[in-house]
Amino acid sequence: MARTRSESSRMRWRTDTVVPLSAVVVWNVVLVAFEGPDRYSFVGGLATRMNDLAAALIARGHRVRHLFVGDPHLPHVEEREHGRLILERWAQWISAYHPKDAYDGEDGKYLDFSRTVPPHLADVAGTSARRGERTVLLFEDWQTASAAIGTATLLASRGLHAPIFWNANNTYGFGRVDFPILRRVASITTISRYMRMELAKVDVECAILPNGIADRWLAPVGPSDKLVLRNGFGERPTFVKVARFDRDKRWLWAVDAIAAMRDAGMRPRFIMRGSRSDYADVVGSRIRAQGLTIERLALPATATPADLASAVSATTSDVVFLDFFVSERALRALYAAADGVLANSEKEPFGLVGLEVMSCGGIAYVGRTGEDYAVPFGNAVVVQSDDPRELMTANRILNEDRRLAAAMRADGRMTAKRFAWPRILEAYEVLWETASALTS
Repeated sequence: MARTRSESSRMRWRTDTVVPLSAVVVWNVVLVAFEGPDRYSFVGGLATRMNDLAAALIARGHRVRHLFVGDPHLPHVEEREHGRLILERWAQWISAYHPKDAYDGEDGKYLDFSRTVPPHLADVAGTSARRGERTVLLFEDWQTASAAIGTATLLASRGLHAPIFWNANNTYGFGRVDFPILRRVASITTISRYMRMELAKVDVECAILPNGIADRWLAPVGPSDKLVLRNGFGERPTFVKVARFDRDKRWLWAVDAIAAMRDAGMRPRFIMRGSRSDYADVVGSRIRAQGLTIERLALPATATPADLASAVSATTSDVVFLDFFVSERALRALYAAADGVLANSEKEPFGLVGLEVMSCGGIAYVGRTGEDYAVPFGNAVVVQSDDPRELMTANRILNEDRRLAAAMRADGRMTAKRFAWPRILEAYEVLWETASALTS
C-alpha cells in the first residue's frame, strides 16, 4: 500500500474533534504494521491508515498500542496522549543497518517480526486480561501474517482469548502468506469489494471494512488559499498528481494525457509529486519522449499556498515537479484549486487519495477497481479507458457545464464525510464484539 503523499498526512494528534460515546465499550487496540508515524516509517498509505486510525480510536475512548518498524534512533517505547497511545518501535537493531525506510532490509525485518512479536503480544494480552480489560489485535498486510499466526498459537497455549484480525490492504506478498492456517486463527478483513475478489482468488472469505480519512480533512479549505493558487494557475488548465513513482499509478497515462492536451493547443500544466524510486526515471523518459518541458520547484517545507502559487505562476513549462515536502495545508489548497487531481491507478485497492481530494472540494479522477465510493460524473471522474484523450474530453465537459462541475465538487465532499474515521469505526467495533463473543 505504499504511496507518497508528500508525507502530508503525517500524524497530527488532534483528538478533540470527536467526542467519545458513552455507550462505546473501551478496548485495548493493538495495531501491528510495518509503517507508522516516524519519518523513517512513513512510506505511504499504510502509515496514513495506521496514524489516522490510531487518532480516531483514541478520540473515541479506546487505548492504542501501535507496534511498527520504527526509526532506529528514537526510543523503543514512547507514550503519547497521556498514556493512551503507546508506540513500540520494532526491529530497530536491523533498521540501524538499513537507513532508507521501514522496508529497507524487509526480509530480515519480516523474520525478526515473525519471531519476536508473538511472545510480546501474548504478554500484552495476558496483562490486559488480568486487569479485566479487553484486547483486540489488528495486523496489517503480508509482513505481519506470520506474527498473527504465532500470536494466536501462543494465546491459545496460555488459555487467553483476544480477537485477532488480519487485514489485506493490497495483494503484495500474498504468495508468502499461509492462508489455510491464517484463516483458522484470525478473522480476515479487507478494504473494498475489489480486494475481496482478489482474496477470493486465493480461496479466502473475508469481511469488508473500508478505509477512512481523518476528520480534519473535512474542514473547509481556506477560501484565500484556494483563490491564491487558482490565480497563480492563470488561464492554463492545471492538473495535479501526487503518488509514488510506480507502474500501477498510471504515470505514463498522465504524461500522455497532458501531451495530448498540449497537441490540441490547450496549454495544460501538470504539477507532479512522486517518490524516491527507480520508476522515476521511466516517468522522466516519457516526459522527454513526449517533448514536454519540465521545471523543478524546491521550496521550504513551510511553504504556504501563496508561496506555492507565486512559484508556479513564474513557471512556463508543461510539467512542474514539486521536489520538496508539501504541507497538508498547501496540498489541500492544491487539490481544491486544480482543474483535476489524477488519482487513477491500474489496480487500486481502495483509493484514499481520491477521497481526500473530494474532501477538499476537488475534482478527483479515479480508476475502476477499488474505488467503491466513486460515481462517474456524480462525485468524481472515473477513468474508463486507457486512452489518454479521455482527460481532455472530461475536462472539456466540465468546463462547458459549470453546474455539473460544482455539483460534483459538492457531492464529493458529502461522500468524503461518509468515510471519515468516526463514521467508519462503528463497523469495526461491531466486528470486534462479534469475534470476541465467538472466541470467549
